[in-house]
Amino acid sequence: MADQVKVAIIGAGSIAFSLTITADLLTYSEFNDVNLSLMDIDQERLASTARLVEKAIADNRLHAKLDVTTDRKKAIRDADYVITSIRSGGMVAYRLDLEIPAKYGIEQGVGDTLGPGGIFYGLKNASAVVDIAHDIEEESPNALLINYTNPMAIVSWAVSDLTKVKYVGLCHSVPGTARTLSLYAGIPYEELEYVAAGINHMAWFVKLMWKGNDLYPMLREKLNDPRVYTDPTHPAYNDLVRVEVFKAFGYYSAEDSNHLSEYLPYFRKNQELLKRYRILNHKERLELMDRRATRDRESRDRLEKLPKIELNRSNEYAAQIIHAIETKTPTRVYGNVKNHGLISNLPPESVVELPVLVDGSGIHPTYVGELPPHLAALNLMNINAQELVVKALKEGSREAVIEALLLDPLTSSILTIPEIERMGHEMLEAEAPYLPKLKRIGFPSDWKRTSAPLVFAELKAWRTSL
Repeated sequence: MADQVKVAIIGAGSIAFSLTITADLLTYSEFNDVNLSLMDIDQERLASTARLVEKAIADNRLHAKLDVTTDRKKAIRDADYVITSIRSGGMVAYRLDLEIPAKYGIEQGVGDTLGPGGIFYGLKNASAVVDIAHDIEEESPNALLINYTNPMAIVSWAVSDLTKVKYVGLCHSVPGTARTLSLYAGIPYEELEYVAAGINHMAWFVKLMWKGNDLYPMLREKLNDPRVYTDPTHPAYNDLVRVEVFKAFGYYSAEDSNHLSEYLPYFRKNQELLKRYRILNHKERLELMDRRATRDRESRDRLEKLPKIELNRSNEYAAQIIHAIETKTPTRVYGNVKNHGLISNLPPESVVELPVLVDGSGIHPTYVGELPPHLAALNLMNINAQELVVKALKEGSREAVIEALLLDPLTSSILTIPEIERMGHEMLEAEAPYLPKLKRIGFPSDWKRTSAPLVFAELKAWRTSL
């Protein structure tokens, strides 16, 4: 193991995330003297995190070194590991991701992976993480970039194509859902065996076993209980989207119902469906985010007043990966990596989520083979849009952004082509201060829309005004 491992956390102003990751590291005796570098552009939030991390180190009589900076290159310099969790443009830009599509009838309950919000979230965040990766190339070329920033597939794809850094993307949705499924089935989580594979926020439990037997028949029986739909005390009462997808397609998805409902064309067509499936609209999402910010402040105040901050290891993978590499202790996690044939019926250049082995020599994705074809088809609906967002970043193309929206399953289930184009341009203009530079679209002079003559004049005038 290196004499003193340096871990840089970019986006350390997120108190809950940063404290969790640092606590995970500090629970390993091998990292008693770890060098932690916390970086954020928000000085006030960064200072709050730093006070809590400093208190945790002192309370537990550890020898970790703490550096705090708003200088990203300084934080990254000579790092062995760089962990990213950011929201480019902050809540101002995120509100636009949700509020502009809502004007057109597209209600998003999360908006961080796909849908119009996820596409624009991807443009902003992927561009920012690519910039961070370029800093790593310059300041610590041997470092491993461990990314938690959404949209995971788009960010991972862009980093993999536009930089040369060592990389893995992490999300807790697979192990989190595994715990949920053990609860639904009424069995101990420790006895569950599973393999999940697909794309981030739409990975599938292709193997789900208990005591050597397929658990799916038992799970299907449990979820056929009418109380799932009527009884608020039933554990699956607020998971109806995933229950419906499971019943229709035969496999359980690794992301919750609010997320999954945005990646498919079935669940968000109108307000009645939102109520039926008990999924959030954009206003409820923004209210939730406001309450979360309040809870974060309250949590910070409470932790600062504690006699001692106890260090308890979470289920996050970052520290497990660092420990496995540094101590040469093999482990298995779920990671997001370039496909390159790992899932043979998904595009080789796409980013997939699947089991990853980690040891002293680094990250080793595992071969899965073919997904059931209908599951691969659902993944492909998302991958097609993801690819165009990455194209937009590579080429600076506004046209590719509009094409991504046209192919997005949620958007295309609600809007016509002219409506999608208009919404896309409105988002491009409103979010321009937060977006990477994108070229304007040029339309041929003889372009016409014979299927919609009544809106053609309006669209032509509107495009000309751009």
